[in-house]
Amino acid sequence: MSSPVTAGGGGAPEDQGAGGEVGVEQGGRGTWRHAAFHVATTIATPAAYAPLPFAVASLGWPLGVCSLVVGTLVTWCSSLVVASLWQWNGEKHTSYRLLAKSIFGPWGYWYVSVFQQVASVGNNIAIQIAAGSSLKAVYKHYHTAADGAMTLQQFIILFGAFELLLSQLPDIHSLRWVNAICTASTVGFAGTTIGVTICDGYRNDRKEVSYSLQGNTATKIFRAFNALGTIAFSFGDAMLPEIQSTVREPVRANMYKGVSAAYTIIVMSYWTLAFSGYWAFGSQVQPYILSSLTAPRWAIVMANLFAVIQIAGCFQANICAL
Repeated sequence: MSSPVTAGGGGAPEDQGAGGEVGVEQGGRGTWRHAAFHVATTIATPAAYAPLPFAVASLGWPLGVCSLVVGTLVTWCSSLVVASLWQWNGEKHTSYRLLAKSIFGPWGYWYVSVFQQVASVGNNIAIQIAAGSSLKAVYKHYHTAADGAMTLQQFIILFGAFELLLSQLPDIHSLRWVNAICTASTVGFAGTTIGVTICDGYRNDRKEVSYSLQGNTATKIFRAFNALGTIAFSFGDAMLPEIQSTVREPVRANMYKGVSAAYTIIVMSYWTLAFSGYWAFGSQVQPYILSSLTAPRWAIVMANLFAVIQIAGCFQANICAL
């Protein structure tokens, strides 16, 4: 990756506007719909929101519902605030690190750069493992023999090879139709999983479903903090300045519409899956909702395939921002 132009004395790179970072557009061409695809793809990965029913179960109905609703509203509002800072001081800020430099100075550039790199790499490692796990789940549906079976590591390598091929696309804007498919896969994963969850919920004996918090006091406290972390992680890093640099004029208005459209999809997916999963299985819901589902098997296979497709776009968007 080429280095940004640095200022004299080895300080932080100068703000180069729309051309100052690798992987961003030399002038926006995307519509608000493209922005919505990018934002929804980078936030709403199945690996992020499939654990939400377990998070709600760890908090109980009142606190679980409030935490998820507050988390949604806070991140939506903060996304709009970040979008409003586009060209706020007369210069275009095409990445979080350039925006931080304009506000906090050179130390802000390097501070944000380190954390964004660590967060993006860590996120990509996590979702690559999730994609490999989903591929293996599909494979196990058709290959039941123990001998000669492919391992999780092999599926992770296969997914990585596909991502290497997809990474030849030069920037975030070039991913717009990939991310449109990924956004559709987000809806597909949520719809399939919610449908099977509700079906399983009606099959279960409702009298045996308990919504009480499990474990002793220490366990309840630990699970509550873990649940709050899960909810926070589920909203992820949308890389808004990097996405906004691909949007055409009027940039702010288009980005506001794109973020709000993406959050409409997120609310429909997150809230419905979280609440239906907890309703169906109660406190016995598994940390990854697909592990709680029983039938039909073909629907579970579809959900895993939707997860792989969606993760492919999220992985690439994270790479472009780096």
